[in-house]
Amino acid sequence: MEKFFATCPRGLELLLADDLRQLNAEKIHAIGGGVQFAGDFALCYRVNLESRIASRVLWQVASGAYRSEDDIYRIAYAPAWTDWLDPALTIRVDVSATKSPLTSLNFVTLKIKDAVCDKIRALSKRRPSVDTRAPDIPIQGHLTEGEFTLYLDTTGEPLFKRGQRIATGEAPLRENLAAGILRLAGWTPGVTLLDPMCGSGTILMEAACMALDIAPGLGRHFAFEKFKNFDAPRWRELIQKRGAPRRPRTSQPIFGSDLSADVLRAARANLAGAGLENVVSLKQANVLEITAPASEGIIVTNPPYGVRLGEQQALAELYPQIGDVLKKQFTGWRAYLLSADMMLPKLIRLAVSKRTPLFNGALECRLFEYKMVEGGMRKKKAEELSDLR
Repeated sequence: MEKFFATCPRGLELLLADDLRQLNAEKIHAIGGGVQFAGDFALCYRVNLESRIASRVLWQVASGAYRSEDDIYRIAYAPAWTDWLDPALTIRVDVSATKSPLTSLNFVTLKIKDAVCDKIRALSKRRPSVDTRAPDIPIQGHLTEGEFTLYLDTTGEPLFKRGQRIATGEAPLRENLAAGILRLAGWTPGVTLLDPMCGSGTILMEAACMALDIAPGLGRHFAFEKFKNFDAPRWRELIQKRGAPRRPRTSQPIFGSDLSADVLRAARANLAGAGLENVVSLKQANVLEITAPASEGIIVTNPPYGVRLGEQQALAELYPQIGDVLKKQFTGWRAYLLSADMMLPKLIRLAVSKRTPLFNGALECRLFEYKMVEGGMRKKKAEELSDLR
C-alpha cells in the first residue's frame, strides 16, 4: 500500500477527504492544506482524474528524522530513483517547511537535487537535467520540526488547470475552489443556480461539469504518465470508463450574467470550448436590475472588491444596493458571496448566517452565507424567540 498526500485550497480539506472516501482511499487524515491517504498506485490515477477539490497528488517515496542538511541528503539519496525515473527526464525540486530549524530552504533544495542526481548517476551512469519551468517530474520535499518527507508529484500542472478555460478575468477564481464553494453552498445538480457577476464563468463551468458528471481530469496529461511504473492499460481503462458520456448535454437550471459585454464574451468562449454552451444560460445584465429565474435557488458569486481607494469608494456604494436587490428579488433563496473584502458584510447590510475562511491561491477570503427569508434574518430570529416564549 502506497502513501499519498493530496493538496487543496485551505478550507476545503474535509471536502477533499470526502472525495477520497468515495474513491475507496484508506488511512485518510486531513491536515492544513491537504489530506494524507493510502491505497494502491492506481488510486492516484483516479484521484487525479476525478477529484474536483485536489490541487496535486503527491506520492511519498522517502521520509525520516533529520537534524542537518546532511541528513536531508542521506534520506533523499536512499531511494532507487531509476526504478521510477528515466535519467533522460528533467526534474525540479521544490521545498516547503513548517517550523523547520534549518535556515535556508534554498540550500535544502540544492541538497535534495544533488542527492537525487547523484543516485541516478550512480545507478545509470547518466545525470538528469533540471528544468525549473516545465519539468517532466516535479519532486517535492516537506520539512516539519524534525521530520523530512520526500514526494514525487504525480500531477504535473496543478489540477485546478482543467484545460477548459480559454479566457480569464483580472483575478481568476481557481476551478477547484469554485467547485468547493458550490459544495459548501449545498448546491446539487437540478437546484437552480445563479451567478449574477459571473466574470469568465468559472463557477458556472464547474457547476455544469458537476451536473453532467464530467470528470475534471479528462482531456489533459499528468506527470505519472512518465513514470517507469506507469500502468498504461489500467489508465486507458479508467479514461474509457470516465470518458463515456454520463448525462446528455442538455440545458440545466444554471444561470449567469454580467454587466460587461467583453467579460460575457469570455464566459461564452469558455463554455463553448468545453462543449457546455447549451448547458448554461447567459445574459448581459446589471446585477442591480436582475430578477430571480425561479422561486427558490442558490446564488454563488465572487463580487468585485476594491484595492485602490477609488474602487473602495465605488464598492461602498454598490454593496448596499446589492443587498437591497437580494432582499427584494430573491426571497426564498440562499446567497453565497466569496470576497477578500472583510468589510462586505457591514456594507451589504444583510445578516450573515455563516462565514467560512477560504484561500484563492495566497489570497485570504471569506465565503459569506445569506439566507433570504421574507422580512430578513432579524425578523425570523425575533419570531423564533417569540415561539419559544
